[in-house]
Amino acid sequence: MSVEPEASKPSWPVPPVGGWTADDLDRLPNLPPHTELIDGSLVFVSPQTLFHERAVDFFKWQLQSVAPDDFEVVREFTIDIDWQNRPEPDVIVVRGDAIEGAEQTRFPAESVLLAIEVVSTESRTRDRETKPVKYARAKIPHYWRVESNEGRAVVYVFELEPATGQYTSTGIFHDRMKVSVPFLVDLDLTQITPRRNKAAEE
Repeated sequence: MSVEPEASKPSWPVPPVGGWTADDLDRLPNLPPHTELIDGSLVFVSPQTLFHERAVDFFKWQLQSVAPDDFEVVREFTIDIDWQNRPEPDVIVVRGDAIEGAEQTRFPAESVLLAIEVVSTESRTRDRETKPVKYARAKIPHYWRVESNEGRAVVYVFELEPATGQYTSTGIFHDRMKVSVPFLVDLDLTQITPRRNKAAEE
């Protein structure tokens, strides 16, 4: 008589009544890297494209090179919006006094001056609709959404309008991006395109 092996039980964490909380994100074991909390639900990140990786690196290092000394530029780090929302923007600019130490795992939303999301296929709805609403509600003054147009970066820039508490579009940038807030930035967006792709286009 053959005995079939028992199917292994799924190891996914079972949410409590009411959903997970921001503090749970630090306590749950074996979560995949860059897990976010959106409306009490865990959001896992899909494999990233080369465009996404290059764009995140580009904005992290370009902004770090021009940011005033009292600001910090950090990539892929969670922020506390409320007890059921702890998203992880791809790049953030925070006030330097929000830095507590090497073991820190999150920043309060009120310390964030700029949140940047690089859109991927699976994150499109979150980056275009869900997250901007939450960032605006948390009064983050600036939001940039970076998208790929056949491998070339397009940056959609938004600023919080204090009377409405919502983001207003202040520009769409293709090859070059120049803005004065939250500090002066002048970027060559074509640097995000891999050199091999550029050569093929020429």
